[in-house]
Amino acid sequence: MSDALSVVDVLLVEDDPGDALMTQEAFEHHKIKNSLHIVRDGVEALQFLRREGEHANAPRPGLILLDLNLPRMDGREVLAEVKADERLRSIPVVVLTTSEAEEDILRSYNLHANAYVTKPVDFDRFIEVVRQIDDFFVTVVKLPR
Repeated sequence: MSDALSVVDVLLVEDDPGDALMTQEAFEHHKIKNSLHIVRDGVEALQFLRREGEHANAPRPGLILLDLNLPRMDGREVLAEVKADERLRSIPVVVLTTSEAEEDILRSYNLHANAYVTKPVDFDRFIEVVRQIDDFFVTVVKLPR
Protein backbone atom coordinates (compact mmCIF):
# COMPACT_ATOMS: atom_id res chain seq x y z
CA MET A 1 0.00 0.00 0.00
CA SER A 2 2.86 2.41 0.66
CA ASP A 3 3.96 2.12 -2.99
CA ALA A 4 0.66 3.71 -4.05
CA LEU A 5 1.46 6.69 -1.86
CA SER A 6 5.00 7.22 -3.13
CA VAL A 7 5.74 10.30 -5.20
CA VAL A 8 6.71 9.77 -8.83
CA ASP A 9 8.72 12.26 -10.85
CA VAL A 10 6.95 13.05 -14.11
CA LEU A 11 8.85 14.67 -16.98
CA LEU A 12 6.73 16.81 -19.30
CA VAL A 13 8.40 17.57 -22.63
CA GLU A 14 6.32 20.44 -23.98
CA ASP A 15 7.29 23.58 -25.91
CA ASP A 16 3.88 25.28 -25.72
CA PRO A 17 3.77 27.38 -22.52
CA GLY A 18 -0.04 27.23 -22.48
CA ASP A 19 -0.11 23.42 -22.60
CA ALA A 20 2.62 23.22 -19.97
CA LEU A 21 0.60 25.55 -17.73
CA MET A 22 -2.58 23.51 -18.26
CA THR A 23 -0.70 20.35 -17.28
CA GLN A 24 0.60 22.06 -14.13
CA GLU A 25 -2.93 23.21 -13.34
CA ALA A 26 -4.23 19.67 -13.87
CA PHE A 27 -1.70 18.40 -11.32
CA GLU A 28 -2.74 21.13 -8.86
CA HIS A 29 -6.49 20.81 -9.54
CA HIS A 30 -6.50 17.08 -8.86
CA LYS A 31 -4.02 17.46 -6.02
CA ILE A 32 -1.64 15.10 -7.80
CA LYS A 33 1.29 14.67 -5.42
CA ASN A 34 3.77 13.65 -8.10
CA SER A 35 6.54 16.05 -9.02
CA LEU A 36 6.17 17.60 -12.45
CA HIS A 37 9.37 18.63 -14.24
CA ILE A 38 9.08 20.56 -17.51
CA VAL A 39 11.56 20.84 -20.37
CA ARG A 40 10.85 22.80 -23.56
CA ASP A 41 12.49 20.75 -26.33
CA GLY A 42 13.87 17.36 -27.25
CA VAL A 43 17.52 18.20 -26.68
CA GLU A 44 16.78 19.40 -23.15
CA ALA A 45 14.64 16.29 -22.55
CA LEU A 46 17.58 14.01 -23.30
CA GLN A 47 19.90 16.16 -21.16
CA PHE A 48 17.41 15.81 -18.28
CA LEU A 49 17.06 12.06 -18.76
CA ARG A 50 20.82 11.54 -19.06
CA ARG A 51 21.53 13.98 -16.23
CA GLU A 52 23.80 16.20 -18.30
CA GLY A 53 24.75 19.87 -17.93
CA GLU A 54 22.31 21.90 -15.86
CA HIS A 55 20.28 18.73 -15.32
CA ALA A 56 23.14 16.83 -13.62
CA ASN A 57 21.04 16.41 -10.47
CA ALA A 58 17.75 15.65 -12.20
CA PRO A 59 15.69 12.80 -10.77
CA ARG A 60 14.95 9.76 -12.89
CA PRO A 61 11.34 10.19 -13.97
CA GLY A 62 8.87 7.38 -13.50
CA LEU A 63 6.81 8.68 -16.43
CA ILE A 64 7.44 10.86 -19.49
CA LEU A 65 4.68 12.93 -21.11
CA LEU A 66 6.03 13.72 -24.57
CA ASP A 67 4.78 16.14 -27.19
CA LEU A 68 5.70 15.23 -30.77
CA ASN A 69 6.17 18.67 -32.30
CA LEU A 70 9.18 20.12 -30.52
CA PRO A 71 12.01 22.48 -31.50
CA ARG A 72 15.62 21.32 -31.96
CA MET A 73 14.71 17.61 -31.74
CA ASP A 74 11.16 16.43 -32.21
CA GLY A 75 9.31 14.00 -29.98
CA ARG A 76 9.69 11.11 -32.41
CA GLU A 77 13.46 11.44 -32.23
CA VAL A 78 13.34 11.71 -28.43
CA LEU A 79 11.15 8.60 -28.23
CA ALA A 80 13.55 6.67 -30.48
CA GLU A 81 16.55 7.73 -28.35
CA VAL A 82 14.83 6.86 -25.06
CA LYS A 83 13.71 3.43 -26.22
CA ALA A 84 17.15 2.69 -27.73
CA ASP A 85 18.93 3.56 -24.47
CA GLU A 86 19.20 0.55 -22.17
CA ARG A 87 19.17 2.80 -19.09
CA LEU A 88 16.04 4.73 -20.14
CA ARG A 89 13.86 2.33 -22.13
CA SER A 90 11.95 1.04 -19.10
CA ILE A 91 10.51 4.52 -18.40
CA PRO A 92 6.93 4.62 -19.71
CA VAL A 93 6.40 7.26 -22.39
CA VAL A 94 2.96 8.69 -23.08
CA VAL A 95 2.82 10.70 -26.28
CA LEU A 96 0.58 13.67 -25.45
CA THR A 97 0.12 15.69 -28.63
CA THR A 98 -2.34 17.58 -30.81
CA SER A 99 -1.72 15.30 -33.79
CA GLU A 100 -4.48 12.88 -34.73
CA ALA A 101 -2.59 11.70 -37.82
CA GLU A 102 -2.64 7.92 -38.20
CA GLU A 103 0.98 8.13 -39.36
CA ASP A 104 2.04 9.74 -36.05
CA ILE A 105 0.08 7.21 -34.01
CA LEU A 106 1.55 4.24 -35.86
CA ARG A 107 5.08 5.62 -35.80
CA SER A 108 4.87 6.36 -32.06
CA TYR A 109 3.79 2.82 -31.27
CA ASN A 110 6.43 1.42 -33.63
CA LEU A 111 8.96 3.42 -31.59
CA HIS A 112 7.54 1.70 -28.46
CA ALA A 113 5.46 4.49 -26.95
CA ASN A 114 3.43 3.11 -24.05
CA ALA A 115 0.37 5.18 -24.97
CA TYR A 116 -0.72 7.81 -27.48
CA VAL A 117 -3.14 10.49 -26.31
CA THR A 118 -4.48 13.37 -28.37
CA LYS A 119 -4.67 16.58 -26.32
CA PRO A 120 -8.26 17.72 -25.87
CA VAL A 121 -8.84 21.37 -26.77
CA ASP A 122 -11.39 21.78 -23.98
CA PHE A 123 -9.66 22.87 -20.75
CA ASP A 124 -11.79 20.74 -18.42
CA ARG A 125 -11.37 17.67 -20.63
CA PHE A 126 -7.60 18.30 -20.84
CA ILE A 127 -7.36 18.41 -17.05
CA GLU A 128 -9.35 15.18 -16.78
CA VAL A 129 -7.16 13.41 -19.36
CA VAL A 130 -3.97 14.39 -17.49
CA ARG A 131 -5.52 13.08 -14.26
CA GLN A 132 -6.45 9.79 -15.93
CA ILE A 133 -2.94 9.36 -17.35
CA ASP A 134 -1.40 10.03 -13.97
CA ASP A 135 -3.89 7.78 -12.20
CA PHE A 136 -3.32 4.90 -14.59
CA PHE A 137 0.48 5.05 -14.87
CA VAL A 138 1.17 5.93 -11.25
CA THR A 139 -1.62 4.27 -9.27
CA VAL A 140 -2.82 1.33 -11.37
CA VAL A 141 0.31 0.24 -13.25
CA LYS A 142 3.35 -1.12 -11.44
CA LEU A 143 6.38 0.94 -12.56
CA PRO A 144 10.01 -0.16 -12.34
CA ARG A 145 12.05 1.57 -9.70
